[in-house]
Amino acid sequence: MYDTQEKAGAVVAELRAKRMVRAAELIEESIGETLTYYAFPDSHWRKIRTNNPLERIMKEIRRRTRVVGAFPDGQSCLNLAAARLRHIAASKWSTRKYMNMEPLFAEQNQSQGAVA
Repeated sequence: MYDTQEKAGAVVAELRAKRMVRAAELIEESIGETLTYYAFPDSHWRKIRTNNPLERIMKEIRRRTRVVGAFPDGQSCLNLAAARLRHIAASKWSTRKYMNMEPLFAEQNQSQGAVA
């Protein structure tokens, strides 16, 4: 089975073979950022690689903007989206934890030699 760095190298080589040089360069430049989630505890991987909370917010904003239909200008659409975001930030929904951060803090304390 491929290591992630080896797989990225294979993808870059394949893109270069197809003369997609710019795409290959972009992958080479950002592969470190793409694989950052491997540095987190594996219990966090699933929640890091998905963006369900953000998608839920976007779905709510789309639902609200579809009701209006046509906005007179871009600012009124922005005002509606901002109002919805303010409502979410002020509600109990925004205070719910998406991830348990204890494993991450425990790992940091162990690597720094701190006593818990």
